[in-house]
Parts: sequence; C-alpha cells; structure tokens
Amino acid sequence: MYEINDLVMYGSTGVCRVSDITTPEFAAEDEDRLYYVLEPLYQSGVIYAPVNNDKVFMRPVITEDEAKDLIDNIPQIHTEIYKNSSMQKLTKYYQSVLDTHRCLDLLKLTKSIHQKKMDAMKQNRHLGQIDKKFMKRAEDLLFGEFAAALNISREDVQTYIQNRLNDEIG
Repeated sequence: MYEINDLVMYGSTGVCRVSDITTPEFAAEDEDRLYYVLEPLYQSGVIYAPVNNDKVFMRPVITEDEAKDLIDNIPQIHTEIYKNSSMQKLTKYYQSVLDTHRCLDLLKLTKSIHQKKMDAMKQNRHLGQIDKKFMKRAEDLLFGEFAAALNISREDVQTYIQNRLNDEIG
C-alpha cells in the first residue's frame, strides 16, 4: 500500500502524488472501499483509484539511482527499428511497448524512433505521424518519471541527460 505523498506511475497518466487515502463521498453508503486520491504532476485534475485496483497499472516511481543508471547506459542500449507499412500494426506494437510501463522499454522505443527520424531525414523524408505521436507519449512518461526521480523540472530532463552523457564521454 502506498503512503500519502508517495510518487507513483499511474497508467498512461504518468507521475502522480498520492495526496490522500480515503473513502470518497461518491462511494456507495455500504461501501467501505479505500481509494488513493492521486494528483498528476504534469496534468490538472484529480484521480480516485481504488487501493486494490488491478485494472489500471500502478507502481512506485523509480529511484534517483535507477534513473541515473538508465541514463548512463543510454549509449549501450541496443534498439531495433520497428517498421511496418500497416498503421494498425505499428500502433499496436508501439502501444504494447508503452503498456509494459518499464523505463528501459520506453528508452528503447524513443531511441529507435529517434534513429528512424534520422534515417528519414537523410532521405529528405519526414517521420510518420504515428511515430511522432508515440515518441511524444513515451518521452512524456519517461521524462516525467526521470524529473520526479531526479527532483528536477521536466523541462530540464533533456539537458540533464545530455550533460550526464557528455560527462561520461569526456
């Protein structure tokens, strides 16, 4: 069970802070079910998630050390560029990667789509809309979690990553 003020990854919403654990007013009178009151860090609104919920994925945010290790290993991460002329299959594949909710999988996905983008640019072509959409979603989840783990703003994550990798190389 999570505690108040814990940071969690919640479904496709991303990082949320547990602001309360309560039985909300909207619950049926005979229901004594507890809910997490989640406040998304990078969106507005409030989410009520049942404490024993198995429908929506929820896990703790990675630690600062885990985030640094993942970032330090970016150059060694091997990626396969997934190409498919079927938009449905491409979407299904990208969604399946997002649905793992694993930072390493999101890193592999963003790295492979970035390579796809570089290859397209060499041929004077543009990256497809589906690729752009899923790269943005993967980066939003990943950068949000890195920001929370490293205690920096989400806007500073890309610079942080570049600086950390440059320090490793130099």
